[in-house]
Amino acid sequence: MKQKLMSMLEERKEEMIRIRRYLHEHPELSFQEEKTAQYIMDFYKGKEVDIQANVGNGYGVVVTINGGKPGKTIALRADFDALPITEETGLPFQSKNEGVMHACAHDGHTAYLLVLADCLIQLKDEIPGTVKIIHQHAEEVPPGGANSIVESGVLNDVDNIFGIHLLPMHPAGVVGYHSGYSMAGRAYLKVEIQGRGGHGSSPHKANDAIVAGAYFVTAAQTIVSRRLNPFDMGVITIGSFDGKGTFNVIRDHVTLEGDIRYMSNETKEIMETELRRIAAGIEAEFGVRCELTFAPDYPPLYNDPDVTAFVKKCLENANDPDIQEVVEYPMLSPSDDFAYYLEQIPGCYFYVGCTPKGVEQPYFNHHPKFDIDEDALLVAAKAVGYVVCAYYGLDS
Repeated sequence: MKQKLMSMLEERKEEMIRIRRYLHEHPELSFQEEKTAQYIMDFYKGKEVDIQANVGNGYGVVVTINGGKPGKTIALRADFDALPITEETGLPFQSKNEGVMHACAHDGHTAYLLVLADCLIQLKDEIPGTVKIIHQHAEEVPPGGANSIVESGVLNDVDNIFGIHLLPMHPAGVVGYHSGYSMAGRAYLKVEIQGRGGHGSSPHKANDAIVAGAYFVTAAQTIVSRRLNPFDMGVITIGSFDGKGTFNVIRDHVTLEGDIRYMSNETKEIMETELRRIAAGIEAEFGVRCELTFAPDYPPLYNDPDVTAFVKKCLENANDPDIQEVVEYPMLSPSDDFAYYLEQIPGCYFYVGCTPKGVEQPYFNHHPKFDIDEDALLVAAKAVGYVVCAYYGLDS
């Protein structure tokens, strides 16, 4: 079956590219992907599969491929939402939806998995088990789509789960993996500081919210440098400081918003405790009131070590010219709600290089000029295909 599957994928490489380009031209934001979901369901229409629409808290689609014999159940996932970014690539298939762009390769994820799934459907009689294809909505915006799909119960019978992300950290042909904690969890931070306004000439009669806010920004950075174990990963970014006013008026109120990243729940708890401690200290020091919101959304992503070792081995043994190298990646500070699946189901989320040809410093995901080498679509399909074949002992 392995050789049949790989030949089928090679023959349909151009189809993957066409699908990717169509999706790239027609991106939709998280929780608004109605047309994309319909496109996906239309692709499976008439095929011998079970299709579940509107799974979870949005437009999730789960397709079940029942094999010819009973056996274990695995799930494969690709996300399909886009970002609120105005595209600047200049591609002939650039986004037609103003201010919306597939800047994180979800168009590529969907394209490769559609074709791979169709090939598996054609070969399903040879599969001793069940394959569930998760086309997931809303990865980019909390609460995301993954957790709601887990909570729906549609994956309760899944034994293991796999997924990939296209990343321009290597050229097409390089596949990366990391065992254990692999991608950061994240939380949203908001601090509202209420002081007492006044005239710029008389600061002693006011409690300056801007000064208190500036102190919070500075003090928060000491949490990573002085409160976390140097071997633990943590990031605190204050991305918004809303304190605009008039040059000679002391502000009575400012709002700060920030992004918190961590690689373990223990680190998250330390960071939240210390942020609240700093807020309480600022209240006492500056005579202001601080209201702090710390809202975790995506947990750290944990790749099961045994499953990851299995993925690594089967890719290293692929002996395929399209998969040129299998490398260990470091822990990555971005987050992905695939972590919710991995909290409930042992699995592996790995990476496929997609740096455009001839580009030494590619634009990373979420950049308005982000693009991929479309050869990576076939690499992704083959990599996941090899995992499926090895999992079911069909790699001869």
